[in-house]
Amino acid sequence: VALVALYRPGPLGSGMVDDFVNCKHGRQKVVYPHPSLEDLLKPTHGVILYQEQVMQIAQVLSGYSLGSADLLRRAMGKKIPAEMAKQRAGFVDGASENGVEKDTSGYIFDLVEKFAGYGFNKSHSAAYALITYQTAWLKRHHTAAFMAASLSSDMENTDRVVTLMNECREIDLEVLAPNVNASGHEFVPADKRTILFGLGAVKGVGGAAIEAIEAAREADGPFETLFDFCRRVDGRKVNRKVIESLIRCGAMDAFGDHRSALMASVTLAMNTADQQANAETAGQNDLFGLEEGPPAQIDMPDATPWDKGTLLQNEKDTLGLYLSGHPMDEYRAEILQLTGCTLAELNPQAQRNRVVVAGFVSAIRTRNTNGGKGRMAFLTLDDGTARLEVTVFTKVYGEYFERIKSDTLVIIEGQLGIDERTGGSSMRAEMVHDLASAEAKWLRAIGVELVAEKVNNKTIDALEQVLGEYRGGQCVVVVSYIGRDGVRVRLRLGEDWRVDASQGLVAQLKELAGREHVRVRFGSPDGEKGRADEWRAGQHGDSRKSGSKSNEPFADDHMPDYSDDYHDQYGSAVHQQYEDYIGDPDASADEMRADSPGGGSDTLSAGIKA
Repeated sequence: VALVALYRPGPLGSGMVDDFVNCKHGRQKVVYPHPSLEDLLKPTHGVILYQEQVMQIAQVLSGYSLGSADLLRRAMGKKIPAEMAKQRAGFVDGASENGVEKDTSGYIFDLVEKFAGYGFNKSHSAAYALITYQTAWLKRHHTAAFMAASLSSDMENTDRVVTLMNECREIDLEVLAPNVNASGHEFVPADKRTILFGLGAVKGVGGAAIEAIEAAREADGPFETLFDFCRRVDGRKVNRKVIESLIRCGAMDAFGDHRSALMASVTLAMNTADQQANAETAGQNDLFGLEEGPPAQIDMPDATPWDKGTLLQNEKDTLGLYLSGHPMDEYRAEILQLTGCTLAELNPQAQRNRVVVAGFVSAIRTRNTNGGKGRMAFLTLDDGTARLEVTVFTKVYGEYFERIKSDTLVIIEGQLGIDERTGGSSMRAEMVHDLASAEAKWLRAIGVELVAEKVNNKTIDALEQVLGEYRGGQCVVVVSYIGRDGVRVRLRLGEDWRVDASQGLVAQLKELAGREHVRVRFGSPDGEKGRADEWRAGQHGDSRKSGSKSNEPFADDHMPDYSDDYHDQYGSAVHQQYEDYIGDPDASADEMRADSPGGGSDTLSAGIKA
């Protein structure tokens, strides 16, 4: 009961909570302002916590009736000076009649006035505490059902749904994608550890459409294809916009076709379904006079499947969140070299104040600063493990606002602190980078892998042309070729082929060789240890020798050494992937290495082709 009254902004900011906790556990002596008040304040360890206590103090100390004491409580809440002066005089005079000195009664009045603004009605606190206990019990013993009900109650509030979905992930509850063959309007538990996404939370899908889908499903069973869906549902309620929203969010994945093909088939499926409905209504055959009427199935068009980014963005647009993955997954291993940890692993009490964090901007809120001389921004950063609130003040926002856009990846340097309201992490931005500017600042080596089955001389010539456009920088390039027999040959390009990593070089290389065949390694431009090494050193103590030759061939380039003391969920993947592509100190015996001489393009082309 006391916790409900204490866990509010006023008591949290006034020091009441600290006094209550310390007095309860004997770390602070309980002091009563007057002996006659001990019985009233003993249950709350001397802290004036409830509004009822304010009324009882006036009654016991100054002889107020309960009606007069309630008027005192109201006056203290409104803080009207004239009324407070009148109440103070009555309080002190009444206390004097009971033998309390004016100085003491005046002090108690000031104390009561101070805490009256924070006091909470105890009867309300007791009711809320009972509900809190009941919901906590339900959450503990019927977790999936409780979270499904919570999601359903807030399904119109996308921000709240996102918060609850993140909580589901934290407690290892799986939330399945919406499904036209299983989902209803609300979120429902599929089993003890699984929740089925409610169609009511899909943007563009209204209650009438959901009722039509459920009615058709109950009448004739699950839908088999997109055409079958369009044929059976009420087209007046389930229109094109509804169908497209259902496809984009993944609710029609059960049909077995990829989403881009389904989207490309909507017009044909709807027209064919309309044609059959009209024929049935008129009692006629199809246009060709065939007895069977329109076909029971339609041929899906030859559409290119959406890439992961497009698929996730469509989920975000229709659900308000990423469901089947997160766009950060594509960059996580690389970005962890800069940040050293995910947003969920941030600990402002253990880490140094200045950090580098990364994530996708899921929300932006801007406002004018005092005086209207500029604008500042509040960002919500999301990396798929947690969210972080970032404040960008006027000067920084003015310098980097072009990089701050919704649904884009940003890398932010700044000061990490504690959010006093939530107790979690918060951050004040000092510099904001997009991926290209981060690569320009921190990228130290690029590894490109060429696989025999996918490469020819034209590929190598194109690689030479791309690298040639960026020559003259400090970034090392390593080309690895894997033959059909599995033998790997690694060619470390010479000094003349070091490149400038700015302006999207890595993106061009990924487009040429394939995203999965390009690896990068980050470090500080001045040759210091990488961000991940700094973070690990701060957490575990730096036991490595910086610049160790064991990291050949990059030790002389001050490349960070990812040692075995970093074994979290992503760290081991970082170590394995990047050592495989960029300088593995434990290479197998059948692997050859060669340093290319410096020189012109002929040397590079010949060296790679050889």
